[in-house]
Amino acid sequence: MMSHRFDPNELYNRIVHYYIDKKGYSKEKANQIAQRVVQRETYRRTCKNANCGHSMDDHMRTRETCLVIDCDCRKFVN
Repeated sequence: MMSHRFDPNELYNRIVHYYIDKKGYSKEKANQIAQRVVQRETYRRTCKNANCGHSMDDHMRTRETCLVIDCDCRKFVN
């Protein structure tokens, strides 16, 4: 079973609604928090191999191979 791909827009919306609805933050503050979290998660889910730079979603975890055809990356680097 494959997990769903990382969707930064979905994460952003969930964070904004959480901080506005549950925590009572202003829209501006909730947006700032959401932007920081999405940037951090996007960076965390990007291959740190200098030759690759593709998303974790573009790598096969079991074979540690990049799924992008013209990429020479052989292993996802954290």
